[in-house]
Amino acid sequence: MERTAAAVDRCAICLGDILRGQAVFVAECSHSFHHRCISDSVVHGNRDCPLCKATWRDVPAVDPVPPQPPARKYADDEETVAQGVVQADADADAAGVAAADAGDMALKTHCEFPAVARDASHDNFAVLVHVRAPEAAAASADAARAPLDLVTVLDVSGSMQGSKLALLKQAMGFVIDNLGPADRLSIVSFSNDASREIRLTRMSGDGKASAKEAVESLVADGSTNISRGLLVASEVLADRRYRNAVTSVILLSDGQDNQSGVGRNHQNLVPPLFRDADSRPGSIHTFGFGSDHDAAAMHAIAEVARGTFSFVENLAVIQDSFAQCIGGLLSVVAQNARIAVDCVPPGVRVRQVKSGRYESSVDAEGRAASVNVGELYAEEERRFLLFVDVPRAEASEDVTQLVRVRCTYRNVVTGATAADVVVSGDAVVQRPVEVSNPEVCMEVERERVRVGAAEEIAAARAAAERGAFSEAGRILECQRYSLRKLAPGMARDEMCLALEDELEELVDYMVEEKEYVTKGRARVLERISSHASYGASYGGVPPGAAPRAYRTPAMESMLHKSKKSREKQSSPPPPTKRKHGGSK
Repeated sequence: MERTAAAVDRCAICLGDILRGQAVFVAECSHSFHHRCISDSVVHGNRDCPLCKATWRDVPAVDPVPPQPPARKYADDEETVAQGVVQADADADAAGVAAADAGDMALKTHCEFPAVARDASHDNFAVLVHVRAPEAAAASADAARAPLDLVTVLDVSGSMQGSKLALLKQAMGFVIDNLGPADRLSIVSFSNDASREIRLTRMSGDGKASAKEAVESLVADGSTNISRGLLVASEVLADRRYRNAVTSVILLSDGQDNQSGVGRNHQNLVPPLFRDADSRPGSIHTFGFGSDHDAAAMHAIAEVARGTFSFVENLAVIQDSFAQCIGGLLSVVAQNARIAVDCVPPGVRVRQVKSGRYESSVDAEGRAASVNVGELYAEEERRFLLFVDVPRAEASEDVTQLVRVRCTYRNVVTGATAADVVVSGDAVVQRPVEVSNPEVCMEVERERVRVGAAEEIAAARAAAERGAFSEAGRILECQRYSLRKLAPGMARDEMCLALEDELEELVDYMVEEKEYVTKGRARVLERISSHASYGASYGGVPPGAAPRAYRTPAMESMLHKSKKSREKQSSPPPPTKRKHGGSK
């Protein structure tokens, strides 16, 4: 039975006094207990007296103890600065990146041909959807860019000893210097295990000093446990109490993961937090450092976590590689971007969407389609090909509006939600009685050529992985030759010329197994990553190779700043002038 204590007694469990007003349980065996002392035992089904071991018929009614949430190991992140507090001029001084303007997304459509004969139908008619993110405003504008939460996951295994670690520290110093006071940085290092070197800290003066001290203290030793490094990074982000508008992870490794035990299942290196699009806090951008890294693993991590994979073959340019990456991250203007396509006339149907790695869908009737674009940097562009069926037109129909295209997104600068910012672009074709010698749209053909080249690069990679290097080389050579016969190639289009150079470069890596394993696999996977994401790779350009596409102005600006910084660091000091009359 239960009663309220009216006199002083002692609890048979804690031996503390039972005072007036306290909840007490007096058992059938006459022993008394604080209600709180006996409740845990009762909840777990124990009906025996702790003293005399008598079995009770009646036990006190207690509420089950609610399950305790798991401990948040890294819930010590520094408080964020409210968006809009740090102005563009302060950011430009600290980060060297122009503030993002609150402009609108630009959306255009291009049809394969401007006209289709009125009595004709056309299957798989190509429509290009072109999306361009808002521009970056002038650095003096009174506007704030979106602040960044960045976690760098750095390989400090034994193979990073010497110049590699020194170059990495130099590159991290550049990253720290170019983050603004509203940005936060956490550093995770890994070898046999992983360690968080600094909590998620705002890059104010004191924060930058702490981050640089943590970087300088890094020592290379041990094996390579990429999985553990990424897991700690995911815990840092999952446990944070505050969140900046943009989140990303940068992973650098120069070796093969030999501690995780995942074998060739490289996607298992990615923590659960980053596998699901609904829970993913941001992307993981991976950097393969040198010729001994596991390119397949690094590419798989980036693919699962919607980042980019870059091959840093020239070790001296690791700073430039990081610079381009953060140049983009510090200029994010749009998130949750989504393209919606609706067919207008009853006979129009969407057959297929070419969207690279971006998730796309077509409804069962083919009357609607969508592409989830996600996050966009300032002035970043995306191009997606739709293939639709065009029906015959009515006798009086002069124009057919094929599809209506909308793009919804969240502007991270203004905070406007997707419902507030909707832009539209419609695909329209003329319907004359007759069409002779129709002129193909170069914008559409250019994208068709790029998609075809990307598919052939993937096919060549599959052949090389089977050891069929001659076949891989032939695939690339045939694609390079066919480029010249298509409209953009015949017009000597700049993008087409760059693709030719890219294919020629990759052919050189398909000669033999040694060349492919040491450099070719990484270079091919880097190009596959770039084409699939329609984004820049940050690995640097080998001498004589094709320039890397898709860099935004913010990336170019940060890259230029990094090159100037490296030149300054490598320049010898000016000679000191000898005073006249002095001794030698």
